[in-house]
Amino acid sequence: ESDCLVGLASSGIHSNGFSLVRKLIDNLGLSYDDRIKFDGTESGGSKLGDVLLTPTRIYVQSVLPLLRSGKVKAFAHITGGGLIENIPRVLPDEFEARLDAKSWNVQPIFGWLAKAGTIKAFEMAKTFNVGLGAVLVVAHSHVDGLLLELKKAGETAWKIGHVQKYDSGSRVKISNLAESLQAAFSPADPLAIL
Repeated sequence: ESDCLVGLASSGIHSNGFSLVRKLIDNLGLSYDDRIKFDGTESGGSKLGDVLLTPTRIYVQSVLPLLRSGKVKAFAHITGGGLIENIPRVLPDEFEARLDAKSWNVQPIFGWLAKAGTIKAFEMAKTFNVGLGAVLVVAHSHVDGLLLELKKAGETAWKIGHVQKYDSGSRVKISNLAESLQAAFSPADPLAIL
């Protein structure tokens, strides 16, 4: 019950939720070649298709040594079903995960999808990884060392929450996700293509 959750950055949507993405793009009349300014640093924007098809990050080289060391109690690969469905698969039934979305980087593509598709935060977390490609369950005493080892292995990782006794409702509760999605993509018009 004193276990912490460590999240590893995703490289994007990791090919999950593409049925919803395709439907959204069709409904909005967009093309995968359309350029969208996903952040303020891009002068010409990025092709929507290039951002959506960013290759999936593979974690085996950086995480396998940690699993073998015994410092990681569980590993949740965030695939279809997003955070909401994948994290509970590695927890005993009597426990739930509490996450704070302000503790990790939600990439602009997720903010854009939420805004352009008017998708609520819970549905985003149930469909997409919203910036976390993997979540590790770790004893509190191992978090700092594990974060350092992940950084040395080339990963971006954060302490994103903790495990506690299950209360009710969803077994994954995420605070500040709506705000983090909004902050990830801030242009007033998400359909302003370049």
